[in-house]
Amino acid sequence: MAAAYSLDLRERVVASVGSGLSRRAAAERFQISVSTAETGSPAARPMGGKRPFALAAEADWVLARLREKPDITLTGLLAELHARGVKVSYYGVWHFVTRAGLSFKKKPARQRTGSPRCGATAGALVHAPGQA
Repeated sequence: MAAAYSLDLRERVVASVGSGLSRRAAAERFQISVSTAETGSPAARPMGGKRPFALAAEADWVLARLREKPDITLTGLLAELHARGVKVSYYGVWHFVTRAGLSFKKKPARQRTGSPRCGATAGALVHAPGQA
């Protein structure tokens, strides 16, 4: 992973721009990108970090909806979110549900018939093992 340029280098670039050198010329002189020279400040910009879930604002509604209708598919949940005006992708819904510790299981009504000795089927929506 790349690291921020040293404070010394960033201060020299800012001083060069302050003394009349163009940002593009300063970037070429110090062999850095033009966008780095355009900041106008020797302070390094934050790198990386975590973005909040796309569904962070709708978390309570999504969890309540999953409790209300545990056999809903991710595609169905995505359609309901779009109807509510929430812009989110299928992956965003899947990632949220997975991080919430939920796992979708096949509906018992759609499973093939087995021998009479088969045990009871799992519920449609259960907590994934090892997750809170």
